[in-house]
Amino acid sequence: MTADTRSVIRHLNAAKGAKQDEFYTELSDIEKELRHYRRHFKGKVVYLNCDDPRESQFFHYFSYNFEKLGLKKLIAACYKSQDVDAFSRGDTSKAVYLEYEGDKDGDRLPGRDEIEVKHFQGNGDFRSEESIALLKESDIVVTNPPFSLFREYVAQLMQYEKQFLIVGNQGAITYKEVFPLIAGSKMWLGVNNGDMKFRVPKHYESRATRYWVDEQGQAWRSLGNACWFTNLDINKRHEDLILYRRYTPEAYPAYDNYDAIEVSRTSEIPEDYLGVMGVPVTFLDKHNRDQFDILGTTQRGCHEAVPDTKKYDDYREMRSDGTPTGASGGKTNENANLQGNDGKKNYFINSDGHIVQATYKRIFIRRKGAV
Repeated sequence: MTADTRSVIRHLNAAKGAKQDEFYTELSDIEKELRHYRRHFKGKVVYLNCDDPRESQFFHYFSYNFEKLGLKKLIAACYKSQDVDAFSRGDTSKAVYLEYEGDKDGDRLPGRDEIEVKHFQGNGDFRSEESIALLKESDIVVTNPPFSLFREYVAQLMQYEKQFLIVGNQGAITYKEVFPLIAGSKMWLGVNNGDMKFRVPKHYESRATRYWVDEQGQAWRSLGNACWFTNLDINKRHEDLILYRRYTPEAYPAYDNYDAIEVSRTSEIPEDYLGVMGVPVTFLDKHNRDQFDILGTTQRGCHEAVPDTKKYDDYREMRSDGTPTGASGGKTNENANLQGNDGKKNYFINSDGHIVQATYKRIFIRRKGAV
């Protein structure tokens, strides 16, 4: 085996073990979401700072709708590819970014002579000085950033006070770096959240649960928890959630450790209850800040606004069959807990026989104006 061959193999293995962040958003999903934001783009510079313009459907959408949206300028850039496919092609080209300022020959299509190709001196990472300089020039950022760097990516947008529309996953909602921004109405969910499919490199197969390869050999992965995150105003966030359930203590049990009631489904929020309620994370897809205040969440480090009334350090964790796991009750201190055992999942018990079970992640809300 030659030294060159060993080098290529090292690169291939490194790529396979790296974070799987190459998810290319479909044009149909982009068109479905972007139609709700058209009024925001007139006269604006749009920056796609995590989009390979050779692959990006975001670039396709904005370049082909440049005049219709009334854009001032479009910029697309990405991190220099270091994936398996790039190495197999022997691709060692410099990181590039494209600039497009609209149609010049009257055919309303982005031609090669109208798109300026420029090279980064570095690798094109969104955190690099070169990319930040382009960020400062822009008005709105639209992209699908690396999921593994979502916290850092959002922090940069906030630091430079940029408007944005980005793709993430539902789990990011309760990140301690992200949730306060949502609770403080500095960002919110977009219109079409849930199942989305993405083009991915073939070597992602080993980790995928919803993965397939089409007839053309393109690999795909479907995510049921994909979300759009934005700070661009949309009609949806001003629509009241229609409520029709009435509160009863039997239907809405109180938590063992929080002064709040359990509401397991957004559709079941009682219309006559004025206290604190724990609701699913999916509630944010329906949240109207004029209807409900967000108080906190059960993610570690993010629930300061909710009274932490009980600790479980003297409890032990049990499996559903009654055998101990060896873990202490402290494991559930950051959860919303209900008394009892449903017999389906692990529970926690103390020496007095008091039993509690943790709910799924909850967001704590209260009707606007209620005290």
